[in-house]
Amino acid sequence: MELNFVRKTNQSDINVRINNGVPYLFFQNIEKTNKVIHGFSTRLGGVSKEHLKTMNLSFTRGDEEESVIENYKRITNALGVEYESLVLSYQTHTTNIRVVTKNDRGKGIIKERDYTDIDGFITNDPSVTLVTFYADCVPLYFVDPIHNAIGLSHSGWRGTVNQIGKKTLEKMHEQYGTMPEDVVAAIGPSICLDCYEVSEDVAEEFKKNFEQKKFMDICYKKDNNKYQLDLWKANEYVLRDAGIKKENISISNICTCCNPELLFSHRASKGLRGNLAAFLSLKK
Repeated sequence: MELNFVRKTNQSDINVRINNGVPYLFFQNIEKTNKVIHGFSTRLGGVSKEHLKTMNLSFTRGDEEESVIENYKRITNALGVEYESLVLSYQTHTTNIRVVTKNDRGKGIIKERDYTDIDGFITNDPSVTLVTFYADCVPLYFVDPIHNAIGLSHSGWRGTVNQIGKKTLEKMHEQYGTMPEDVVAAIGPSICLDCYEVSEDVAEEFKKNFEQKKFMDICYKKDNNKYQLDLWKANEYVLRDAGIKKENISISNICTCCNPELLFSHRASKGLRGNLAAFLSLKK
């Protein structure tokens, strides 16, 4: 199986691995820490049908439960994490971050979640695997190799403008003593500047929350009074302003909307799609 992604730059830090017929994306800078298991799913390697084919990882997009469960078993086997270790987010475009412990194992997959409105997770417990969901929004990976702590957050435009990346780091510092300058981070596959047209009200939110020079760098107005928005660069600014070193941040060169056959994209499919997932776990 060969996956030929349309890439926006020549950056090669994000690569593809295929285990047992299931492909996933991973970042070299995160892998080099040798502290975690991580990955980002594709549309391939699962059993779902029609517009959800084949690796849909959402129970809320109209898929058969048995198919979604089988997909999870396949992707966890490919990654090398325990199916029972998964902890699934409950995303509503907030900046709420949950501290995950062994008591959360299996929530959202083999037992009910006892939380809602959670768009980010942090943990220092290697018995759990953090899972968040995407179909154009931005996955943010955080690894603190000094304190053996990790974070994983979902950053759509609302999460980005409200700086969920910074808030994830602050929560890691509060809980584990994480210092941003030690953190290795990645901005995962998501919609690119060229594909992400937004309305003026969204652009205004970014104008209010980013200094002028940065706003001009991430958002530009078009003749139709719409704007193009660069969530990759916006999140990079958030992470760098929070104290992460530039050389410790990898930015995806893979756009979900540019690769609709390989990745789910809400924009490209006009909402007729499944969900991708980001996975992050400390090595035991």
